Amino acid sequence: MNDNAKNANYSVLVVDDNVLLRNIVADMLRNLGFNVTEAEDGHQAFKLFQANRFHIIVTDWVMPIMTGLELCQAVRADTAHLASAGYTYIIMLTSQDSKNDTIAGLEAGADEYLIKPVHKPELQARIRTAMRIIDLEAIRQAHYEQVEAASLVDVLTGVHNRKFMEERLPLEIKRANRYQRPLSVMLIGFNEIDAFRKEHGIFATEKMLQATAALLKESVRQEVDWVARWNEYQFLVLLPETEVSDASTVAKRLKLRLNQQEVVIGEQGYKFSALFGIVGFIGNQGKKDVSIEMMLEYAQKALKKADAESQIGGIKLS
Repeated sequence: MNDNAKNANYSVLVVDDNVLLRNIVADMLRNLGFNVTEAEDGHQAFKLFQANRFHIIVTDWVMPIMTGLELCQAVRADTAHLASAGYTYIIMLTSQDSKNDTIAGLEAGADEYLIKPVHKPELQARIRTAMRIIDLEAIRQAHYEQVEAASLVDVLTGVHNRKFMEERLPLEIKRANRYQRPLSVMLIGFNEIDAFRKEHGIFATEKMLQATAALLKESVRQEVDWVARWNEYQFLVLLPETEVSDASTVAKRLKLRLNQQEVVIGEQGYKFSALFGIVGFIGNQGKKDVSIEMMLEYAQKALKKADAESQIGGIKLS
C-alpha cells in the first residue's frame, strides 16, 4: 500500500478563519491523500467533530467565536469519558512564538505546535507523528477491550460471569422502569448437585456445567437475553421484555431440554435435574428502581421453592 492510499484512512479537520491559509494547509494534506474537511472557526469545527470524530485536527489559534485553545479544551472534554472514540491528535497553528504560548496550547490539550506560515515538510513530519500516535493508541485500546471482555467471561463455561451480570442487571432494571416494560430473571440450579459431585467427581461436574452453559446460550434470544454463571453451581438468565408467566414458559422448555441432556465421559453417560427460580416485574416510571439485591433475593427464594416442590418457582414483584 502506497503512502497516499494509507493516508486516505485518516480523516483530518483543518480549522482557520483565514480562507487562504486554510486552503493552503488543506490542499497540502489532500495532495498527500488525506480525507480533509474544513471549518472556518472553532464553533463550526466542534460541531463537525461531534458528528464525525476526526483522527487529526489542524487548527489556528486566534479565531472568532471559539479560539483554537477553546476548541482543544472542548474536544478533550467531549472525549474524556469515551474510551471507544479513539484518540484525536491536535496540531495548533499560530504566528506566536513563545514558550508561554506553547505551554498554554499543550495545557489546553494540543499535541503539537506549528508556527505559521506552514512548510509542507514540517507539516508532513508532524502528521506522520500523529499517525504513529493514533495507531499506537488504537492498538492499546484494542488490547484493553480484549482484556476487559475477557474479565467478563467465565473461564470454565464461556458464558458471562457474575461481574458482567452485576453491571448489566441494574441497567436493565432502569431501562424496564423508564419504558415501563417487563423484566424477568431466571436462576438455574441443580437437584442434589453436591451428591452428584461426590459420586462422579469434579471433572464430570465441570463437564455438566459446560454442557448446561452451551445449551442455555443457544436457547435464549441472541443479543436480547443474557446468560451468566452466577456462582459455582448456578446460572442466571436475564430476560428483558419478558413477564414472569412468559419466563415460566421458557423455563419449562429449558428444563425439559436440560433434563434430557446426557453428558458422556468415556463410556459413561450422566443426566441431571435442573431447578428454576424466576422473579420479575413490570416497570413503572413512578416507582423507585428495584434493587439488584432484591431481585436476587427473591430469585433465590423462588429457587428454594422449586427445590422443595420439584418444580419451577416464580415470584412476581408488585
